Amino acid sequence: MPESEERLDEAEAIKRLNKALSRQYRSALQYSIVASSLIGLEGQGLAGVLTGYGDEELSDARELVEKIVSFDGEPTTEVAELRYSRAAEDALGWLLRCEEETIEALQEAIEPTGREGRSEALEHMLEHQIMRKQRQADFLKRALSS
Repeated sequence: MPESEERLDEAEAIKRLNKALSRQYRSALQYSIVASSLIGLEGQGLAGVLTGYGDEELSDARELVEKIVSFDGEPTTEVAELRYSRAAEDALGWLLRCEEETIEALQEAIEPTGREGRSEALEHMLEHQIMRKQRQADFLKRALSS
């Protein structure tokens, strides 16, 4: 394997991490919007779970910022599109689409990681975030199936 394929491409990693970060910001905010605006008995039952997910999203955003800065990059402050819907099904459906988009962006950020120790650490961090977000997406799919 050529040396260039084994090394972390910092510039490309920063670019892709920033793409994921703008979506990660959205996830944290979108969970908060949905959790605090759902009404009715079912909405109140989901609110605590969604709030917890939002807290985890914010923690993941901090990790992405730390990683970007550690590569001497500048973290984006751009937030991907947010939406509000009074209808619970629409709100949860949008939240699910946001999660799926963010999972894809995180997956794309793995490609330029290489095989160095710090590359493996970045890949592991991203895989952990993807795994957690996929669990949340699965929860949303189940909630929408009722």
